[in-house]
Amino acid sequence: MLVGFNFGVVAVAIAGVGLAGASLLRQMGREQALARVQRSGDRALDLIAVQGERLGATAELLAARPDLRRFVRDGSSDSLSMLLREFRAARGLDGVLVLARGRTLGAAGALVLPGEADLPEGNQRWFLHAAPGSPGVQWTAAAEIHGAGGARVLIGRFLLEEALADLGRWVGLPVTVLTRQTAESRGTEPSIELRLRALGGEEVRSLLAASGQAVGATPLRDARGRIIGLLEVSDEISGSDPGRSRLLGALLALVLAMGGVATLFSLLLARSVARPVEELTAAALRIGHGDFASPLPRGGGREVAALAGAMEAMRDGTQRLLAELRRRQAGAEAILAGITEGVFSVGRARRIRYLNPQAAALLGVAPEQAIGRFCGDVLNPEGPGGRRPCEESCPILHARFRGGARKVEHLRLPDGSRRTVLITSSPPGPAAEDGVAVQFQVLRDETEIEAPRRLRDNVLANISHEFRTPLSAQLASLELLRDRLPELSIDELRALVLSIERGTLRLTRLVDNLLESTRIEAGQDALRRRPVALDEVVEEAVGLMAPLFEQRHQALEVDLPYPLPGVIADGPRLVQVFVNLLANAQKFAPEGSEVRIGGAVGEREIRLWVEDQGPGLPDGAGETIFQRYSRSSGEEPEESGMGLGLFIVKSIIDRHGGRVEARGGATGTRVTVALPRESAGERTAPPTVERGLANEAGGQEPS
Repeated sequence: MLVGFNFGVVAVAIAGVGLAGASLLRQMGREQALARVQRSGDRALDLIAVQGERLGATAELLAARPDLRRFVRDGSSDSLSMLLREFRAARGLDGVLVLARGRTLGAAGALVLPGEADLPEGNQRWFLHAAPGSPGVQWTAAAEIHGAGGARVLIGRFLLEEALADLGRWVGLPVTVLTRQTAESRGTEPSIELRLRALGGEEVRSLLAASGQAVGATPLRDARGRIIGLLEVSDEISGSDPGRSRLLGALLALVLAMGGVATLFSLLLARSVARPVEELTAAALRIGHGDFASPLPRGGGREVAALAGAMEAMRDGTQRLLAELRRRQAGAEAILAGITEGVFSVGRARRIRYLNPQAAALLGVAPEQAIGRFCGDVLNPEGPGGRRPCEESCPILHARFRGGARKVEHLRLPDGSRRTVLITSSPPGPAAEDGVAVQFQVLRDETEIEAPRRLRDNVLANISHEFRTPLSAQLASLELLRDRLPELSIDELRALVLSIERGTLRLTRLVDNLLESTRIEAGQDALRRRPVALDEVVEEAVGLMAPLFEQRHQALEVDLPYPLPGVIADGPRLVQVFVNLLANAQKFAPEGSEVRIGGAVGEREIRLWVEDQGPGLPDGAGETIFQRYSRSSGEEPEESGMGLGLFIVKSIIDRHGGRVEARGGATGTRVTVALPRESAGERTAPPTVERGLANEAGGQEPS
């Protein structure tokens, strides 16, 4: 790095100077080209003036010839024209003519006659002229013929290719003469801009064209000082300047020479600096791998020796600190191993970083199998509906914002057993060695102590809340029956008895749902399977719910396929399923409406449904209505219930290997129960009990 840096600095410095010099040379070349075209234009203009003077002398020589004067006085036009032709051919002129009082006496060639306004004033011997339609700008010289009554001789020569070639040879650059009309209509940017500005009288003599040429424009003026055209000179700017090439070659040689010196110097300096640094680096790597016993070298210059001394002090301090940390770690591990509760820690991503033996035994896993795994996969908590609460109600997440959290979790262990634990989570502590803040959780097993108490409190709270309304209604009916018994008619007595009967039915259904919910929560959800006729199940449920339908003048229509195959199932539980479905339909259907029970038989399953004409299901409620304590989001009837009916329906049907679904529209709801059909082997199978019977000792089936 040191060698490359020094070489680069030298190269950049010299290259910068070289580029600046090359740029200056290029700029000087451009300025020289512009000055050259300006000088060439001025020289060409001087040469034009010299040629004009010569042309004026030629005109005076012609005017002084006696024969010309005689022919003019005699009016001999033929002799005059012959003389003019001979003189034009001998002098190489483009045109010769003789004027007298505005009349042409004789002419030879293509001389364009200037008007009176274009003739010079005074004794000017020659002038430039460009008449409309003429091939270009012409020299014109005039001389008076003495003794010929004011007659004049005019001679002219055009500035065309031959004359321009001569001018180009004289000035050393290509020369072009343009009339005013040609200069305004022909050309490219920016030369046309230069022409227009020169024709307008601006003092713009030269500029650089986009083609890399230096272009100069010098105005040409007539006898009265008017601009009649331009004298244009151009010069190519060479892309390769020998001076610049020599400069760049010298700079390249200088870069190589200075770079070599800088490289040699850098190598020597790097060797003297790098060796002690390499030794310190090797010692630092040994310390990084845990070797704190080897001392550090003290060689090198003053700065390296100071660095080595600081690293040596750091090594001693780190060695003492590690010894202290090991002692504290051993003490902490002894404490965690001696307490009765389980303890585990997690990082930011809730992956287990530590697990004490008590927690491993409580969860039924080995510590090495749990380290690095997501805590939810190790604890396997179960929330309502069998879902894991890791994202919605995780105490670890709550503790990060509340400073601590406690929660009772129901864990499913690898062997299939369940445990109820109280998890106390601490807020994140200081960052560990890897920069991750650690959270500690304490697990207390409450399976045998707290679970029965919590279950009892839950049942008592539900009973005291839900039984108040039907008991109050029954008490009111009994008080009315007691006080007015002699005065009541037979119809009034029947109405009171029916009211008491309906209240009793509702209490019975609430008790059944509470007991079933409690058994599900406690894990005592066994089934007694035996052959069951589904039409008898539906008939029994309809008989139990008939008084409630009569109370609201609702019709109950049963339309089941015949014959309806039997199933191997728990009959009383299925009766409870259809009682809950009919109770929901009766509660939400309008008074005087109709509730229908239908079914269909498939190859693998039997589908039965209960359909009402109520308000239907709210959007997105197809799955949530089967959760525990779930109720409608809209207005419910006065006797709303506990929200356990459909939860129990789904739990019973799931345990039978079936499924339940709800479908509703703007009006009406259909709840469908699908049960698997019995196989040939099951048709004669004796009654069996799944997962143990909680009430077998009492000799009664669960209701």
